Amino acid sequence: MPQATTTIPAIDFLKIRKDFPVLDQEINGKPLVYLDNAASGQMPVQVAQRIDDYHRHEHANVHRGIHTLSQKATDAFEETRKKVRDFINADSENEIVYTTGTTDSINLVANSYGGSVLKEGDEIILTEMEHHANIVPWQMVAERTGAKIKVIPVTDSGDLDLEAYKSLLSNRTKIVAVVHVSNALGTVNPVKEITELAHEQGAAVLVDGAQSVPHQKVDVQEIGCDFFTFSAHKMCGPTGFGILYGKKELLEAMPPYRGGGDMIDKVSFEETTYNVPPFRFEAGTPPIAAAIGLGAAIDYLNQIGMENIADREQELVEYAVSELKKIEGLRFIGDSDHRASVCSFVIDGIHATDIGTIIDKEGIAVRTGHHCAQPILKRFDVPSTARASFSFYNTKEEVDRLIDAIRYAKSFFE
Repeated sequence: MPQATTTIPAIDFLKIRKDFPVLDQEINGKPLVYLDNAASGQMPVQVAQRIDDYHRHEHANVHRGIHTLSQKATDAFEETRKKVRDFINADSENEIVYTTGTTDSINLVANSYGGSVLKEGDEIILTEMEHHANIVPWQMVAERTGAKIKVIPVTDSGDLDLEAYKSLLSNRTKIVAVVHVSNALGTVNPVKEITELAHEQGAAVLVDGAQSVPHQKVDVQEIGCDFFTFSAHKMCGPTGFGILYGKKELLEAMPPYRGGGDMIDKVSFEETTYNVPPFRFEAGTPPIAAAIGLGAAIDYLNQIGMENIADREQELVEYAVSELKKIEGLRFIGDSDHRASVCSFVIDGIHATDIGTIIDKEGIAVRTGHHCAQPILKRFDVPSTARASFSFYNTKEEVDRLIDAIRYAKSFFE
C-alpha cells in the first residue's frame, strides 16, 4: 500500500495579524502601516496577557524567597532561560545571561571579557556596518587597555569584504565583534565563516543578533561564536530586556560587570566571593515581568515557526525591492543578494526626513535618519536614509501603500 503523507497546514498570516491590535488603528485618518520593525517589533496580545497575568497574580521578587508567590515568580523567570537555550540551541541554560538588551550585553562583554584579556597592542576587529552599540563599548575598552580597533570594509553592494577581513586577522587579534544582520543595510553576514577564521587566530567572536533572531532560525552552536546578543523588543517581547549567550568556560573566567545582590556568593567587609554564571552577571532585582514576557514571545514565535517567518518575510522584502526599484530616482543603500527584511533607500533631491514626514501623513511608519550606524552611512556618502523594515504580520498590500505614499511624497518636489 502507498505510504500516507502528512500535509503541513499553511500559516494564515492574516489571521495571525489579528493578534496585534496596535495594527488595527488609524494614523492621520489613514489605516496604519507599521514598517519600523527593525527599531521595535509589535507585541501580540498573548505576550501582553502573560505579562499582565504576572502583575495580577504572581508578582513577587525572584530567588531566595520561600513563600509561594516568590517560588511561582522564580519558576516562570527561570523557565524563560530554558526557552532561550532551546530557541538559539545553546548547550546549557547556564550560558544564558539576562541583560537589559543588546547594548547592555555588548557592554558586559566589552568590560568584563575585553577588560580582562586585552592589553596594549592587542587588536579588536569590527565591521564598517556596525550599530553604534557594537562600536562605542569597544572604543571605550580599547582606550583603557591600549588595544587597537581595525575595521572590515564594506563593498558597494553592502557586503563585507571577506578578503580584507582575512588580511586584518593576525595573532594580535583578540576579539572580533560583528553584526549578524545590518540594521542599516539589511545585509546578512556569513557569521559562521567569520567565526571560523577568527578562531584560527585564537580570537573570540561576539555576534550582534538583534536583527537576526526575530527573523530567522539561529543556532549558536552551528555558528560557533563565543558570545551572541539580542533584544526582546525586536521579537514580539517587551522593551528593557535582552540576552547574552556566552560559552560556559568564558563566562566562568569573566569577572563580574556590576556589583550588588544576587551576583554574590558570600559578602563580608574583608572579602566578597561571587556567584556562578549566569547569576554572577545579574546584579539586583531583575526585570522579572519582561523576562516572563520574553518567554511568552518565544512560545508565540515557535508556534508560528521561525522557518515560516523567514519565508514570509523574504517574500515581502523581495516584493518591496521589486516595487521600489520602479520608482525613478530611488537608490538603495545596501543592495546585497543576502538581504533580510530591511530596505534602506534615498531619493534624489529629497531629504529622508521629508520622505518620512510626508508618508506619515498617509499612515505609513518608517524610520529615517542614520539608524545609529553613522560610519556605514558615511561610507555610502549619505547623511540619512529612509528605512522600511518588515515583519511577518505585514502584507503585500501594505507594501503597495508604501509605494503609493512615496510617489505622493515625490510629487511635492516635482
